[in-house]
Amino acid sequence: MYRERPSTIPGAVRWRSVGTGGGALILPDGCMDVIVTESGPIVAGPDAVAARVPTVDGARHDGVRFPPGVLPQLLGIAAHELTGERVDLADVLPRRRLGPLRDPERIAARLLDGVRLDRRITAVAGRLAAGAPVAAVAAEAELGERALHRLARSSFGYGPKTLARILRFQRALAGIRTGVPLVEAAAAAGYADQAHLTREVRSLATVTPVQLRPAAG
Repeated sequence: MYRERPSTIPGAVRWRSVGTGGGALILPDGCMDVIVTESGPIVAGPDAVAARVPTVDGARHDGVRFPPGVLPQLLGIAAHELTGERVDLADVLPRRRLGPLRDPERIAARLLDGVRLDRRITAVAGRLAAGAPVAAVAAEAELGERALHRLARSSFGYGPKTLARILRFQRALAGIRTGVPLVEAAAAAGYADQAHLTREVRSLATVTPVQLRPAAG
């Protein structure tokens, strides 16, 4: 069981899940999460491809999903150091005590306290999410493509072209999950055709587009 809603943290998503046994397929979205588990808070790094995470029947997880590029600034750590990783929050912040907090939004608020976010990082993520070419995004940020690549790795966990692929996949996923015909979802997200969409979904999600549709009933 999985539910989400807008968070009290601007731009973030609050979510809760209860394990049903087996495992969960976590799809790449360019985001990072703070998750409170039964054993304590953890940080979920950005995924470059879908991650199959084991779940325990009845285990509860309470999380906040931050927009791309935000959480690394709050943690003071390069995102690429956490790509594909799930680590204890205490291991990421060995010198910073947050107290025995069990609410991910309170943890997030504590992390945000006194931090001035880099608007350039948010702008880069927004332009890539809108489908802008990497070269154009670099020019708008007044960065060379190599400098943009370094900024993207430290902020998002991978280079701008990979982030652009993931965000395009997420645009298509929104249509796939609402039952839009695949050829239309492909065109709306910026894929050359349905076959291109299918290849990218297999590469990033390890399943087919049809398998990403919600179960009937």
